[in-house]
Amino acid sequence: MSDIYAQSLSEVRARLQAREVSASEAVSSCLARTEATEPSIQAMLAMRAEEALAEAKAMDADGPDPEKPLWGVPVTVKDVLCTTGMPTTCGSRILENFTPFYDAFAVRRLKEAGAIILGKTNMDEFAMGSSTENSAYKTTRNPWDLARVPGGSSGGSAASVAASQAFGALGTDTGGSIRQPASLCGCVGMKPTYGRVSRYGMVAYGSSLDQIGPMTRTVEDNARMLQVIAGHDPKDSTCADLAVPDYLAALGREDLKGVRVGLPAEFWGEGLDPEVEASCTAAIKTLKELGAQPVEVSLPLSRYAIAAYYIVATAEASSNLARFDGVRYGFRDSEASELLDLYVKSRSKGFGDEVQRRIMLGTYVLSSGYYDAYYRKAAQVRRRIREDYEKALTQCDVICGPASPVAAWKVGELTDDPLKMYLMDIYTISLNLAGLPGISVPVGRGAESGMPVGLQLLGKAFDEATLYGVAHALEKATPPLGAPSGL
Repeated sequence: MSDIYAQSLSEVRARLQAREVSASEAVSSCLARTEATEPSIQAMLAMRAEEALAEAKAMDADGPDPEKPLWGVPVTVKDVLCTTGMPTTCGSRILENFTPFYDAFAVRRLKEAGAIILGKTNMDEFAMGSSTENSAYKTTRNPWDLARVPGGSSGGSAASVAASQAFGALGTDTGGSIRQPASLCGCVGMKPTYGRVSRYGMVAYGSSLDQIGPMTRTVEDNARMLQVIAGHDPKDSTCADLAVPDYLAALGREDLKGVRVGLPAEFWGEGLDPEVEASCTAAIKTLKELGAQPVEVSLPLSRYAIAAYYIVATAEASSNLARFDGVRYGFRDSEASELLDLYVKSRSKGFGDEVQRRIMLGTYVLSSGYYDAYYRKAAQVRRRIREDYEKALTQCDVICGPASPVAAWKVGELTDDPLKMYLMDIYTISLNLAGLPGISVPVGRGAESGMPVGLQLLGKAFDEATLYGVAHALEKATPPLGAPSGL
């Protein structure tokens, strides 16, 4: 039973319900796998091994509950989501000793569905980064090659899933932080429509951009997790009061006849690595063989997406992170002599370089005399970007393109070049500005690097079901990547 961890979430869920596997056995298998792999990949910030085993034993005593769709399934959670009785650090020293007294909505939904939380995953500090090298605690490694990054900011969640430490994980996506690490680690990552999943209990980076989503090893597993965490939450005013479709029902199609797949020229131009392009082009060929119809579309304002994003996101970060002042909670510098000194020293020592950089950028674009020139203009461009997507999606059912311009790069390769690091999100950022859903699916490995490559499918607002249908059909027709070669 020691290889239980290698099964998919859907497989182990069925075995749990059939009493072929106990919850204790599933948890023990994942904990053993974590113990074996964690020294290498450094995906976890906090574990609750004893508590998880105790929960599993109590659940086994009562027996499987068919009303709980994730009964007994071990999962992990990104450390930006509040968890009762467990530290929530956001990968930052300023929250090193912070333990919430409530669960985030998505975490509570997982628990109500019977999932067992194994621990909290590493992340770029306050979700600001594309490689998980900005964590204040450790650098997570890619399970396919320990010399490479897992992507970010949900790199810990992606590495945890890819290394089979858990059957699924929660990540967050502000500018591609679910889809990009999913692509780099060879797993499936869904960024739902803004408002599909409540943000209650998520420590905010960019409030109008952040979205919680699942990361799994298969499309079916991903649909099962989103089915659980999606839905209206009266505690989040931005959460849509809409019915949640049956995502599993969307997985039934055998082909893609009648599906129009949009191919924006802007996603296939300069800067796209040849091995990524080759894998994604092969995947599009597979979509055609399944009956999908390729359609040329255009997203002309996507070239302004990075500039607009880093104005909007940093402005919101400047506002959201103002609460960490050393007074109410979090790190407080003991050497401060008066109030202003307390603010300066606590924030200077508590925040890392990238967070300080983005706070300063955000404060600048919101300052008197610059608000109209920068923030207002970025907000106008953002609206135009959404209009571009809406127009393109009248011509097709899904938009298709690479999730990342390159495969995973070496640890330390881009840390001294923040602008180049920002460009790693060039294909994902515009979707967050538009507030639309997107999923990254592994479609192969680079011929030269041997690293996973992900194809991104983008869709209409609240139409995650169509994305799951297309992604599942593509997944079935694509040879599996196999187990990570770096472990």
